[in-house]
Amino acid sequence: MKLGAFSASLSVKDLATSQSFYETLGFTQFAGSLEHKYLIMKNGNALVGLFQGMFEGNILTFNPGWDESAQKVEPFDDVRDIQKHLKNNGLALMTEVDETATGKGSCMLQDPDGNMILIDQHA
Repeated sequence: MKLGAFSASLSVKDLATSQSFYETLGFTQFAGSLEHKYLIMKNGNALVGLFQGMFEGNILTFNPGWDESAQKVEPFDDVRDIQKHLKNNGLALMTEVDETATGKGSCMLQDPDGNMILIDQHA
């Protein structure tokens, strides 16, 4: 199963402070803005999303159909196929994508330790 690009989505208290911290670690701003209250920071193939006031806790994020530069990848496993696989293997989903739709969509689940996992397809 191809889950696509991986990033850690972090809930931060102060976006500018977090941006400065991750820049010190060698990350640069790849997407987002302070005014929109989120930044995607990149260091080589590593991606960290910084989100202020959008959700609680941290989330492991996978983007089917994208590489780490947000470029389309073909072929890829559609989020609906991934969701079906997860459900067929007995995993409980917190949110589900409409299996009759096409294109963008997402589903969420938790790992056995309560860590949130978002499978978020943008195309």
